[in-house]
Amino acid sequence: MKQFMLMHFGFEQPTAEIMDAWKTWFGSIADRQVGQNGFSSGREITSSGTEDLPWGPDCITGYNIIEAESMDEAEEIAKACPFIKSIRVYEIRSMG
Repeated sequence: MKQFMLMHFGFEQPTAEIMDAWKTWFGSIADRQVGQNGFSSGREITSSGTEDLPWGPDCITGYNIIEAESMDEAEEIAKACPFIKSIRVYEIRSMG
């Protein structure tokens, strides 16, 4: 089984309806999930300096690591997510 990272983009103040949708989705992937976390703040570091990242529609809000047979299967799992702006799917490659 391969591993995939689902990266969640976009923030809006959650409502009870949004929280219920997330709870349902997390339940649906519980048997595939390897890891999960969210973010509370961030900074971008470039050759021009460092900036605090705003918490809004373009921020990365969290990620899940799941197991799936293929990128297509991981994509189908991601499509069911109640994402705010978008969700990106990356296959995790082994470095060992």
